[in-house]
Amino acid sequence: MNPSLPSPLAYPALHASHGGIWLREGGETRGISKGEAVGRTAETPVLLLNGPLAGQRLGYADLNGLDLLELWAFVHPARFVVPTAKGLAEALRLPAPATEADIPALIHAIAERLIAQLSASDWAEREGAWTSAQSLYRLRWPWAQLVTPHLATPQEAERWLFSKLPEWEETAPRPAPRTISLNGDKVLERLDMLTGHGAETRPGQRAYAENAAASFAPRAMRDQPNMLLAEAGTGIGKTLGYLAPASLWSAEAGGAVWISTYTKALQRQLDRETIRLFPDAETRKRRVVVRKGRENYLCLLNLEDALQGGFAGRAAVLAQLVARWAAFTKDGDMVGGDLPGWLPTLFRRNGSTALTDRRGECIYAGCPHYRKCFIERASRASAEADIVIANHALVMINAARGRETGNQPQRIIFDEGHHLFDAADSTFAALLSGQEAIELRRWVIGPEGSSRGRRRGLAARLSDVASYDAEGALAIEAARHAAQALPGDEWLKRVVAGDPFGPVEALLAAVRGTVYARAAESGKDADAGYGLETELAEPDGALVEAAQAAAEALDALLRPLTHLGKRLEAVVQDPPDWLDGQARARIEGAIASLGWRCDLVAAWLALLSRIGGPADPDFVDWLAVDRYEGREFDIGIHRHWLDPTKPLASAVLKPAHGVIVTSATLKGGGDWNLAEARSGTLHLSRPAARFEAVSPFDYPTQAEVLVVTDIKRGDIAAMSGAYARLIEAAQGGTLGLFTAIRRLRAVHARIADRLARAGLPLFAQHVDPMDTGTLVDIFRDDPRASLLGTDALRDGVDVPGDSLRLVVMEGVPWPKPTVLHSARKLAGGGSRYDDALIRARLAQAFGRLIRRASDRGCFVILSAAMPSRLLSAFPEGVAIRRVTLDEAIIAVSRLSVPDALGAAATLVHHDGAGSA
Repeated sequence: MNPSLPSPLAYPALHASHGGIWLREGGETRGISKGEAVGRTAETPVLLLNGPLAGQRLGYADLNGLDLLELWAFVHPARFVVPTAKGLAEALRLPAPATEADIPALIHAIAERLIAQLSASDWAEREGAWTSAQSLYRLRWPWAQLVTPHLATPQEAERWLFSKLPEWEETAPRPAPRTISLNGDKVLERLDMLTGHGAETRPGQRAYAENAAASFAPRAMRDQPNMLLAEAGTGIGKTLGYLAPASLWSAEAGGAVWISTYTKALQRQLDRETIRLFPDAETRKRRVVVRKGRENYLCLLNLEDALQGGFAGRAAVLAQLVARWAAFTKDGDMVGGDLPGWLPTLFRRNGSTALTDRRGECIYAGCPHYRKCFIERASRASAEADIVIANHALVMINAARGRETGNQPQRIIFDEGHHLFDAADSTFAALLSGQEAIELRRWVIGPEGSSRGRRRGLAARLSDVASYDAEGALAIEAARHAAQALPGDEWLKRVVAGDPFGPVEALLAAVRGTVYARAAESGKDADAGYGLETELAEPDGALVEAAQAAAEALDALLRPLTHLGKRLEAVVQDPPDWLDGQARARIEGAIASLGWRCDLVAAWLALLSRIGGPADPDFVDWLAVDRYEGREFDIGIHRHWLDPTKPLASAVLKPAHGVIVTSATLKGGGDWNLAEARSGTLHLSRPAARFEAVSPFDYPTQAEVLVVTDIKRGDIAAMSGAYARLIEAAQGGTLGLFTAIRRLRAVHARIADRLARAGLPLFAQHVDPMDTGTLVDIFRDDPRASLLGTDALRDGVDVPGDSLRLVVMEGVPWPKPTVLHSARKLAGGGSRYDDALIRARLAQAFGRLIRRASDRGCFVILSAAMPSRLLSAFPEGVAIRRVTLDEAIIAVSRLSVPDALGAAATLVHHDGAGSA
């Protein structure tokens, strides 16, 4: 580095953890107190790594610092890195720190290495950096004064992001797939190609591929898909087992196979697996497409608004860094894609949600960036792809709303199929709430009062139609007038104060009064500030009258919206001279959006007709007040299907030709009845085929289950001590699972410092200011780290090897006795229904422990009340012992602690450090 240029060494480097606080300046590192650290960061900028996390450790959120992660996002946008000292050191080929006291020196080294990269001739992400740095300098980004002098002024003006993004092109509709039957020998040949010729033959995987191939046979009758339920234990290799027949069918029939997952982690894994199919990156880009809901993708119009003054302060800095990423991203996916999951969390409340289309306000072809839109590109690419990797929600929503009918999936593989019921439950539900209603109002009316932003109402989006079609203009005006009856800004304040405005706010006030009247006696939940709910039964006169008035207002809105949709269809069918291709696409997009909103309002009307009327046995209805930490944030009326697999079967399964539902725990530790009931196959006239392949792992020698009998339920101190001692015995590598966020936080607060002093880092959902994916990445990367989490970590977390040696559950994962669960339990056989759910949860949690043949581990349940009848959830032959905590500690300490846990891979507490 040129010594005449500014250097990051001029700034002190700070590292704060549960184990201590260290500051490096003038070439020396020393341990300091929390008070001194806060004072130093308040008076002078410091170099640090993950500012929000360091601020949490210090109890001082407003750190004045230069965050290495922000610098990484500028220098290497769209490039993965684990956001820890060890992770950045490995990515930059620097020595990993031996102790936490070494981290400040490493922070200096990382900063120097990244700054030096700006002048390197092989820097791949140079394009646009100079222009971006100038904008960031004007925004007073702390790194700008260090970055800008190291960037050479380009000889020619750099192209603006929106001018250099590639455009998608319209293509002719894809012909229908050819009718073929797969040859069994060819399927096995394709499997051999995917696994690698000469690889060890796995009989279970070959049998899986052969059974999966039958689902691609021609369908015999309408509404009778070739359906397979396939449980393949961990280690079978089911991914390649279904990719073999799927890719072969696509190649020979010329059609697309949709592979649907529940978690983003599996989507990423599947994307990586397809490298075996298409090693060439450009070919793979055409043949394999990852699809998600539009709310996951960067909206270029929102980004442009942010870059041109729509954002201020730290949010404006985030927009510039996202723009850097947008120039290098693979597909524009901001949630689980190649945008670092930790980047938005660095900006606290100034998150990235405003840069995506979460409000359904897309103007389609009316957008100046329509031809470059990431969402539209993904949609069109999937129409031509061989393999489309989607998620359960997207597949169901497209089917339910009738969108993309030309791209309707005919061959679907639902991986993580044990989540199909839950995904259908969310997709086919209805909710009339204040938050939902105000979003509809804004979509119809547009900006009101002093509100800023680019939100546009119906009149602005369809001004040309209104000027051409008088009936359409009247419908737009009628819809705008009717939408005034929906909740407006500050609706919640008015409702809580007992002064609602309009019929829908009056309904919400009546709902709130009913909930508090009937659910206030729920004791600890009410005191803790959690949400309250009560079933919609025996409504009083005030609620019935409010529902009738709200229904009249909603009907007055639905009628002009429906009429407007018909007028738009008429314009498309008999096009005027001005209706070019772009205008047609915009109006067709408006028709789709109108259809969605009309369906939404119709669902609300059906829900309101229930109040004071007869109950529908197919549905469960209830009233709720949503609260978070004592603060109300929404009020609403909920409606869920008692059995959501009914609409799943009708909208998704019956129209398909072939469907595979697969999982390692499809039967949930029980029999096929659970798989049948929760997959929708019971509602098909043709029964599904079944296939089962037992895991090849030697579970009896690789794992054991310990039920600890001397931890009293509700004793947080005892539970905390148990977690700490178990993690110490395992020397980290522990996944702790909780059923309540409150208990998770309480345990973490009691043990984090203790474990840090032993050189055992502890991370936690709902505590550490990072997204779940980033927490799992950190956990996977450090064999001595442990992670506490809730249900999201019970499934879909793939951490093979030494980083996960122990799973600890705080107790039996009993279902929460909500209105919805109580109704399903009553309909599903009472305690037998609960037992099936608990077995499934235990099987899924145990599945995190053993991911490959060399893994070893213990599964611990801190509950003497664990019923013996539920222990069948675990693999046959696994030792299950009821023990005291001391005996469990001895058993866990016998786990083979790998040599990798030596100095090269660990961070240990430095005795000379100051205490936090």
